[in-house]
Parts: sequence; C-alpha cells; structure tokens
Amino acid sequence: MNPSSIVAARPNGSAVNGAELELSGLRRQFGGVAALDRVDLRIKPESLTVVVGPSGCGKSTLLRVLAGLDRPTEGRVMSDGVDVTLSPLGARDLAMVFQDYALFPHMTVAGNISFGLRLERRHDRRNGPSREFIDREVSRVAQLLNLESLLRRRPAQLSGGQRQRVALARAIVRQPRVLLLDEPMSALDVGLRATARTEILRIHRELRSTLVFVTHDQHEALTMATDLVVMDAGRVLQAAPPEDVYRRPANEFVARFVGSPAMNLRPTDAGSVGWRPTDGRLYPRGGEGDLVLTGVVERCEYTGSGQEVICRDAHGTFTVVQQQGEEWVRPGDDVSVGVRQSALHRFDLFGDRIDG
Repeated sequence: MNPSSIVAARPNGSAVNGAELELSGLRRQFGGVAALDRVDLRIKPESLTVVVGPSGCGKSTLLRVLAGLDRPTEGRVMSDGVDVTLSPLGARDLAMVFQDYALFPHMTVAGNISFGLRLERRHDRRNGPSREFIDREVSRVAQLLNLESLLRRRPAQLSGGQRQRVALARAIVRQPRVLLLDEPMSALDVGLRATARTEILRIHRELRSTLVFVTHDQHEALTMATDLVVMDAGRVLQAAPPEDVYRRPANEFVARFVGSPAMNLRPTDAGSVGWRPTDGRLYPRGGEGDLVLTGVVERCEYTGSGQEVICRDAHGTFTVVQQQGEEWVRPGDDVSVGVRQSALHRFDLFGDRIDG
C-alpha cells in the first residue's frame, strides 16, 4: 500500500482539519527581559507556518506558549475563535515535537508511538480509544513513516533519523489539529534532513493539520513554508508567504536575515538601498545598470553551479553571484557591479521599506 494513500480517522469518525490560531498582544516576560514583546499573529488553518529568527529571538517561547507549556504575561491565544490562553496542552488538540525528541528510553518504538493514546484510554475507559483503534493507528503511522520493521526496538538501538521519525509518529498518531515542531531536524546530517523535509511535507498534506515549524535553516524555511514568520528581539517583523518576504522584505533586518547570501545594503541620503547577490551583474571592465558600484574582489567561493564573489569598496563588502558561462573574476581584480532599477530595494532612515 502506498503510505500517502492512508487516510487518518479519529475514534469518533470525525475528519481532521487544521485549526486557525490567533495571537493578540502576546507578551512573555522573564525578569526584565521580554522574550515575546506584544506579538500579533494569525496562523491560517492547514498552513505550514515556518518561524525563523536569530538565537534568543523568541521562537521557542512562542511555540511553548502556543502549546500551553508556558503562560503569557499578557495577551491572548485563540484557537478557532476560542480563548485557550490558560488551557493546558491536553485541552488544545495539538502535539509538539521537541528538538531532542524526548523519547522514553525504556519503551519500544511501538510503546513510544502509542503512549499518548494509551494514556487517553487509561483516563477514559468509556470514551477513550479502543485497543483495536490504538493498534490500527500505530500500524498506520508506522507505515506512513517507514517504521514497521523498527516497532520492537528501543530508542538506543535507533539512528538519529529513525528517532526523529518516531518522535513525529508519536505526535501525529493522535491526529492533532495543530502540530508544533521545534527544530526537530537540527541533529540530522544533510542527507537525512532532505529526507525528513520530504516526509514532513507529505505528513502535512496527509493530515491537513496546521503545522508550526521553528527552524534556523534558511533553505528549510523558504522551501517548506506556505507562510513565513521572521522574528527578532521577541517581535514579529514580517509574516507573509516566503516569496513575498524574500522579494519584498519589510525592513533591513528581514532583508539581511532571509536569503543566503544575505542582501547587500549601501547607505544613501534617505536611508539605504539594497539588492540580492543574484540580481547584480559583475563586469571586469566597466559596468552598466541603474546602480553601478566599483570595488576589488576580495575572495571567490565556488558553489558548483557558479561562484560567490565577495568584493570590497569604501563602505565595506558586497557579494555577487556569478553563474557558469560568465567571465569569472579572481581575487585582486578591479570590478564593477550593475543592478537594474527593478531589482533595487529602498529603506528609510529607520530601516523600514520604501515602496515606489
């Protein structure tokens, strides 16, 4: 059977659909530090919302408040219009996958996956899931995540990628309306991360849950998200589809943070002007464009499909991406870079985007 064709079913036969989450004036204070500073954010139902930002910006605190593991100092958390600010995790119809997976070492894979359902059955014998339902659901998610042959093993006998899949299975077996992932792939190598991304996207399509995913990986953020949230210092700086965040950053911080290599910025009388490294064209002899800068090549970094050229001028360094087939430059070369008007981004003296 194709795992992607396995459709989840709750004990009462109801369909699983993602919840809409809305945060209003959310603030979480730790002593004199605001980990969350008046966050207003709407997370669309059935979206895959990815939250990015530098370390300490409030990403994990945001997830913990959504999960009910931490209470906000101020503000409200709404789920489909219902105030759940003070509701515990068990009352929110959600599941969370932690960065360290948090598997029970003494339990088998099957025991870890079924733990939440068995606990639900123990607390409510009459209305809780039956043994047959639990066995069926463990089998379903094991097939979905290719864990059938590992069900009798314990976590110590698993690789990092296998433990990550078990943690995901334990979360999705309950068919939550909201699934929270706190950097679950940070411990995986590059090859496993690519596989894990594919599995998470497939799970999202299958479950139709609302998925909120915290990561520090730019590639994950831009390729996986239906909606991208950029945070800094406890605040949401921009929330939009990833292509909008990349092409129309709300301010200088977002412009530099989203995208690799980072956007180039240069000061002007009215603020600053920026351009993506892929939007500049290097000319070894003279240049053309609406914006033309000159500089000296400091170093070149080969990327396989081309090279990233780091140049220096009077204001610092800037980066230009050269593709195969162009006349490549070398360290020490005097160069010009030309950027057309349509590729320029302008920001005012406060660092906010200027349109027009």
